[in-house]
This record gives sequence, structure tokens and C-alpha cells, in this order.
Amino acid sequence: MEEFEKRYDGLTVEKNIQKYWEENKIYEFTPDKSKKIYSIDTPPPTVSGSLHIGHIFSYTQAEMIARYKRMQGFNLFYPFGFDDNGLPSERLVEKESGIKARDLSRGDFCKKCVETTQKYEAEFKDLWKTMGFSCDWNLQYSTVSDNSQKLSQRSFIDLAKKGHAYIKESPVLWCTECRTSIAQAELDTQEIDSTFNYIPFTVEGNVLEIATTRPELLYGVVCVFVNPEDERYKHLVGKSVKVPLYNFEVPLLTDEKVALDKGTGAVMCATFGDTTDSEWVEKYNLPYKKVILPDGTIAEDVPFIAGMKVKGARKEIIRLLDENGLLLKSEKLSHMVSVHERCGTEVEIIPSKQWYIDVLSKKKELLEAGDKIKWHPAHMKNRYTIWVENLKWDWCISRQRYFGVPFPVWYCDKCGKPHFATEEMLPVNPLEVSYNGTCECGGTTFTPESAVLDTWATSSISPLINEDTAKRYGIEEGFMPMSMRTQAHEIIRTWAFYTIAKSLYHTGDIPWNDTMICGFVLAKPGEKISKSKGNSKLTPQALIETYSADIIRYWSASARLGTDTYFDQQEMQDASKRLITKLWNSSKFVLSHLTDFDPSYVPTIEKPIDRWIVERTNEAVIEAKKWLDQYEIGLARKVIDDLFWKDLCDNYIEFVKDRLYKPEVHGAEERKSAQKAIYYCLYNILKMYSIYIPHITEYIYLKGFKDFEGDKSIHLTTWANPTSVDEKLLKFGEEFKDTVMEMRKYKSENNLSMKTELESLTVVGSAEFEEYFKETEKDLIACSSAKEIKYDLK
Repeated sequence: MEEFEKRYDGLTVEKNIQKYWEENKIYEFTPDKSKKIYSIDTPPPTVSGSLHIGHIFSYTQAEMIARYKRMQGFNLFYPFGFDDNGLPSERLVEKESGIKARDLSRGDFCKKCVETTQKYEAEFKDLWKTMGFSCDWNLQYSTVSDNSQKLSQRSFIDLAKKGHAYIKESPVLWCTECRTSIAQAELDTQEIDSTFNYIPFTVEGNVLEIATTRPELLYGVVCVFVNPEDERYKHLVGKSVKVPLYNFEVPLLTDEKVALDKGTGAVMCATFGDTTDSEWVEKYNLPYKKVILPDGTIAEDVPFIAGMKVKGARKEIIRLLDENGLLLKSEKLSHMVSVHERCGTEVEIIPSKQWYIDVLSKKKELLEAGDKIKWHPAHMKNRYTIWVENLKWDWCISRQRYFGVPFPVWYCDKCGKPHFATEEMLPVNPLEVSYNGTCECGGTTFTPESAVLDTWATSSISPLINEDTAKRYGIEEGFMPMSMRTQAHEIIRTWAFYTIAKSLYHTGDIPWNDTMICGFVLAKPGEKISKSKGNSKLTPQALIETYSADIIRYWSASARLGTDTYFDQQEMQDASKRLITKLWNSSKFVLSHLTDFDPSYVPTIEKPIDRWIVERTNEAVIEAKKWLDQYEIGLARKVIDDLFWKDLCDNYIEFVKDRLYKPEVHGAEERKSAQKAIYYCLYNILKMYSIYIPHITEYIYLKGFKDFEGDKSIHLTTWANPTSVDEKLLKFGEEFKDTVMEMRKYKSENNLSMKTELESLTVVGSAEFEEYFKETEKDLIACSSAKEIKYDLK
């Protein structure tokens, strides 16, 4: 047993412990048929900027579960990845370099992306290591690596050949800032100030008043709709309506979607103001009139506003309407609009040829898959269900960007038919490799696809990437479904949904059995800490260097699973530091009394109060396991805290302190009984705490327990596995504590020192514990300084 320093220096110890883990390969994954694999599908952080305390919060919670499962005897398969391709990484490079991707050659821009993402990945990896994460970095992957690209391209080709992925020219959600198509899941909503503009369309010389927030689309109006039940307009149905300012005519039709009580009850259908417009154009076979271009400007053939940006065009049309007496009135309003989650730009709808994955026809299967997965917390499943039920679009997977996984597709120049890469060609960039073959139409020349896959199209196959890694370790069967997916609740509609969809298509089953959904860290009410907002005062690295990893980790386990929490630096410091200090001092005290201890020795005398602390420890182990099996790390931590603070430190150590110090008074066997009990209690507390604060628990273990136990790390030990507890002993312990508490209260209220001698102490309690109390009478006398113990037992 090594000597303990007076004070615990966490910053120094943590670096040394991490080095010890690495040198001894403590967390290395090794196939072992005698152990069941527990696999974790960890979210590969998007390389879009530096990590913040919110990432530490959620990733650390999942890492605690990894440690817990390892100590339950599972063989942990715990990989980490990096989502280092796609629009988020591109925007990071554009921001840091002060350039736009479109201003460089594709090759030069992608080279900058690689350099930038590698820098951030090294930073991320260093941070996870500094936090003491127990993953095997040999299992690491990145979504832009050759192997991930190969698997992603294979996934796409498989879906395309089976008809689940298809190409189509149709209205698509479009970001004019990022100049790419986007998927429904990438939409956010934002409240904006606007105006409801009442404009006089005319039918046979009669005014038909229409209110719109998008007057810049007047040139793109292709129809006017009213509700078929609206008596005001039934006589006008089928007639032609003249569009003001531009003076062309469009038909007036009916559709049930028109709200009778909104605006004037007549609406203009323009290409394209919203998703309803696109639905009507397809439903009624209406023409398309180009107004807004992919770069967010107005088409050159649109009178009055050609070349303007959308908002400028809107102001100009309102001015012209007013100037020409065509603006009946204008009402200010605030309303919600769809914006691109990546940049906050209002989303437009424009026609474009894109690749899609069919999800709309699979709603039933997707909902059934959601039912099959165990969601933690359970209510998070509702978010998934609501999302699936309200899907309006198939999943658009093509992006008109640069740094991403290329579509392995070439198109016949003669007929346009897509031709896919062979398995041997993967991974392939069609812009760099020609397609050699002959199309069915006889064509022999082909044009490569220049778009890249949506980054979610690759990160959604993370279970398949992990399965591929497992195969390299000789694990051919039984790996899928993975054991657990951990993620934040905001990406249920993206990462969870897309992964489930891909898994159903490729494996016919769910991707994982359990999901662990973590909450956000909030900077202030309603505002999550995020990379884009830059609202985290200190970086995680700065926090670690100031406080230590264990202090941050302990704080990370303070909330219930799935709930958002505020980051209070002072609160984190106070609660965590107090625990670390107390654990160090109490361990130092206990182990100082175990220098002559033999764990294999069975005392001939076992005091009831010693048996109580053993049973109380077993009770806490059972309770903590119950919560951790439900991924409730915060509730489990409270159970352990209560055992450590309220039972071991506040009570048991005080009960047996005199017995440990004075075997000549209490007896040698009685001291050994206390040694056995306190060893069991502290050792199991350390094992339970080790998933939360792995550095200090390892350090104490190496100093005080390794020689007794033999395992080279506390993290390679297993938790105790009690199945029941002695309720009578637990009740006795509570009555013993109550007796001591009343004694302490009496002395405190009478301004007496705890060491002040009492003439007598009366035990008031249950008669069934009389024997237990009398067997423990010397301890009671010692901790109360009473000359005599009296009993009032009923």
C-alpha cells in the first residue's frame, strides 16, 4: 500500500493516470467469445468548429454508461468517429479562411477542407482523451475516409438498384446562401417581421382581393385558388383572373386546402411560395414560371425586379403597387418562416434534379421500428413518431457542394440514364474517373455527377461502418443490431431517423436495441450552448486545465437523462470539488487503518453495525444498477452520493473510528470486523464512482487496493452483484443512526462539544433490535462519550 499525499493534485494525477491507461492498454478492444459484446454507436461530432461544454455534457454521460457496462462484464465495443465532410465543414473553412468555395477550384477548396478538418479532429481527440474517455482509438473512423466513402457509395448503389433511391426533377427545398438543396430535416423555423399586402386581382373587371407576404412572386403566379365551399367565390370558379402589375391572366380553381377564415379566402399560387404551391402545381398540372434563381436573385426576364435579391425585390414590388394604386392596404405581422438550420437563411423552393431516398412510402415500417427500439427516456420516442407521421418529402440526399462523398454515378449523354460504379471501383470520384461502357441506347459517352451526398447519408450508416470494423476483428455474426445509440434530442429527426431508415433498407432490422437521448446545456433560459452562437464563456480545455476532468465529469452527471441543464461554473466547482476532497480524505483515513488487513480473512466476530454497512452498500449497488440499466446516470449518482456521504462518512466511520484506533479496548477480532466492513464499503463505492470520476478512483485503487485485488485497473474489475438485502439489518442501521443523530442534536442545541461526556444515553427504538444494540454498545459509547447506555425499546 502506497503512502497518500496530503492533498490530491487532480491536474497532475489525471495526466499520469491517462498515461498509465494508454501504456497498459486498459481500454483496448479484444474479441473474447466468453464475454457478450456491448456496442455503442457514438455520434461522430460534426467538424464545424470547436467543441463546447454542451458536447462534454452529453458525450460524458454516454461514456459513463460505457464504463458501467464494462464493469458489468461486457466486452465493450466503443468506437469514436468524426463527421468531417459536407456543408458544416465547408462553412467552417469558408469562415476561417474568409473565402467562398465557389471562388476556388474544387480541388483547392477540398484540400483546404482536409487541412482544416484534420486540425479540428486532432483537437477533438485530444479533448476526449483529456476527459478520460475509455474508448479504443483503434476503432476510430471518419465519414470522409476511403473506407467510409466506399460503404456510403455502396449503400447508395444498393438503394438505387433496388428502387429505393431515385432521381427526379421537381421543386426542392433550396438554400440560396449555401446554394444547395436541403432536406426537410434541415429546416428550422424563425419568426420574422413582415407585411400582409392586400392586392386587387380582377375577374371580368371585378376586384378579387388577395393578401400575400410574397408580392415579389407576382410574376410567378400560375393560378388563384378558393375553397370549394366558399359561397363568395363559387360564381367565379373557372374564370380567368388578371394578375396586377403584370396584367396576364391565370385560372381560378378550388381546393380544400384554402382556409375560409384566413386573409380574404382567395390565395395566389406562385412558383414557388411554399410547399402548398408545389403540391398544387403537381396536382393540377400547372406550369412553372421561373422567378427566383439558385443564387437568391430574381431571374433576368422578370420585369421590374430582374437581378435583385429577394428582399430588395419585395420592397420594390410593394413600392410599385403603391405607386400604381394597387396596394389596397398593408398590415404588419410577425410570422414563422422556414430557414436553413446551418446558416439561418430563409429557404426557397425551386425546381431541380436531385437524388432522393424513398421514406414516404415506408412510414408504417419506420413507425414499427420506432416501437421496437427502447427509448431512454421513453417520452423521446414521441419526437420520432411525430416526425415520421408528419413527413411531407422524401429524403433529398444530393447537395450541390464540394467536400463530401461523391455520387458514384455517370449519366449517358444520349439518353440521360444513370450508370453506377462497380464494387471494384469503390470508392470512386466520377469527376476524376471516366465510365467505360455502352448504354442500352447505344451511347458511349457519359457525364459524371458533380453533386455530393448529404453528410447525413454517410453518418446514418455509422452502425454499418462499425459492423465493418468489427468484421476486421473476426466478428462476423451477431453484431447487429448494436446495443445502444447515444445522441442529443435535437437530431432525432435527422441522425436517428435517417439511421433507422437506412438500417431497415440494408438489414431489414433496427440499427440498435436502445437509444440514450441526452439534453442540452443552456447558456440562459431557452438558449442552448452551441458552436454557432459562441456563447460558451470558457472552452472545455480551459475548464479542464482550471478544474480537472473529474470535476467536470461529476457535474455532467447532475441531470436526469434527456433534460436540459444550465451551466453554472461556480456550482460545478463547489459540488464536484467538495466530493473529490472528501473522497480523497476519507479514503486516506480508511486505508491508513488497513495496512495490516487481509481481505481473505473471515473475522470470528461480525458486529451488527458492520453487517449493516455491508448490507447498505449492497442496497446501493442494486439501486444504482437499476438506474444505470435505464441510462439514468444522475439518479444513480445520487444513490452513490447518499451511501458515501450519509452512511459511510457521516456515520459509519464515526461509529467504528474508536474500534479501529483501539483494538486493545474493543478487541482485535472486533477491529478486524470493522476493517472487513469498511474495506468492502469503500472498495465498492470507488467502483461505483469510477464511472463518474475515473482518475481519482483509479489513483486510490492503485495506491490502496491493487495489491489486495490484483487487477491492474479498477476499471477492469466488476461490480458486486448482490441480489437481495437483509431488511432487518437495514432497519437496525436506521435506528442506530437515529440514536446518534438525536445525541448530536442534543449536544448541538446545548452548545456542547461532540466529545463532551454524557452521564447516559437512552436508546429509543424497536425491541427486535435489542440484541443488535447490545452487541454494538461499545461503538455507541465511543461515538457518544456516554458513560452508560439505557434502553427504551418497544
